[in-house]
Amino acid sequence: MMKKLIILFLIGGIISSCSDYLDVNDDPNVPTEVTTELVLPAAEASIAVQVGGMLFNTGGFYAQYWSQAPEANQYNDLDKFNLKTDFLDNVYTELYAGALNDLEYIRTTAMAQDDPGNYLAATVLRAYTLQLLVDLIDMTPYSEALNGTDILSPNFEEGKIVYDGIVEELDAALADVTNSSTVASTDMLFGGNIKEWIGFANAMKLKIFMRQSETSDNHSADIQALLAANSFMTKDVQFASYSDEQNKRNSWYDTEVDRLGGINHVGTINIISYMLSNNDPRIGKIWNKATGSDIYNGNVPAGKTVLGIKNEDFSFPIMTATTPTYLYSLAELYLFVAEAELRYNSDAAAAEVAYKAAIDASLALHGITTPGSDLYGAGKPYEFDGTRKQIAMQKWACLAMVNHIESWFETKRTEYPVISALSAAEVDAAPTSYTPGERIFPYENNLGENVWLTRFFYPDVAITRNQNAPTQAKLTDKVWWDQN
Repeated sequence: MMKKLIILFLIGGIISSCSDYLDVNDDPNVPTEVTTELVLPAAEASIAVQVGGMLFNTGGFYAQYWSQAPEANQYNDLDKFNLKTDFLDNVYTELYAGALNDLEYIRTTAMAQDDPGNYLAATVLRAYTLQLLVDLIDMTPYSEALNGTDILSPNFEEGKIVYDGIVEELDAALADVTNSSTVASTDMLFGGNIKEWIGFANAMKLKIFMRQSETSDNHSADIQALLAANSFMTKDVQFASYSDEQNKRNSWYDTEVDRLGGINHVGTINIISYMLSNNDPRIGKIWNKATGSDIYNGNVPAGKTVLGIKNEDFSFPIMTATTPTYLYSLAELYLFVAEAELRYNSDAAAAEVAYKAAIDASLALHGITTPGSDLYGAGKPYEFDGTRKQIAMQKWACLAMVNHIESWFETKRTEYPVISALSAAEVDAAPTSYTPGERIFPYENNLGENVWLTRFFYPDVAITRNQNAPTQAKLTDKVWWDQN
């Protein structure tokens, strides 16, 4: 169903958005030549559908933003860590056969045509996609991948090798590009703005370095160089080419609201109590009040079987048909900068500047005009205290209803929010004893008491079709950078 949705979305959304370009053909639906102008937006859409759809949905459960609604059943197993080995089949197939395949075509074409701008854009998106795959499943095909029929069973390579490789690719692409280089006008992320693509490339390098910062390979000098250059994007990396029409809507909305009725997701006590306790104005932008009580209220994770509860008792998320998919928000970037300034430059003042900029950017993303100083000013709930914990907690808040899968990755890396000393049953019985925001082991947990899901299975489509695939992993194994 998801694959069909992707195909319909690309036909209905991408081609119509490129109509001016396609008008040069005799038949605008069958272009005579496949060009970067056509392939780049298709690759961008392919990534956005996955990040903003299935991965957004999954990350929302595992970053503990939402839980399965008590009067619905769509995600019972997902909520309680009960996954099958085919869980990532559609994501894996679309990212390789769709996005990465398209991006390789652009890179090859751009190299042949001496086109460094489009080569950079494709390389940045390739890095984004491969980083995502590593963080989901650890090992993935890399150097032998995307060679057509020449290599039908590419070797899976260690996550660190993939990370190092995509950084080298980014550096090489950045070395060839200039501010006068061009990117296809059909670019749906930055409208062909090369300076923003350069900034996105540097932001990707910072994220990759910070993601592995708990390992022995911490790239401190590289991080300091990025901070000194301060050449990052100035806009949210967002895919906003949605319209309120069938198969052209935000992919999570299209599935969860338009097709399934918007009945499956209730907010968790984690995020709702955290925002309420800090008088956070973003709560009203991402959650509705419970219809039965007219208050914001959340359930414990995987707590749908708590006796006596109903959907009307809890807050449901706010999402529209045209809400953008955020691949990398400015708030996320600034909080990486804040953490890096604190850890690698011992510069609390610079960290505070970036931290405040992140809150300002997050408020702007949600259309909130209230000054950020109302949140981070002296004596205010989010006044900067100079700790990594506060930076990590703010990232968790900023990524709610923005990019859930990246938030889940960061909770594993930073170990924030911390784990509550209370069980889900104890939190449910005495919610005032719970510290807002802390992670809670699921009320029902298929992996066992006090056990976290830390990664996903290698997809069945990879294991069964590739003779060089690794032995199947466990959901409690860790990806290479997860040292906590």
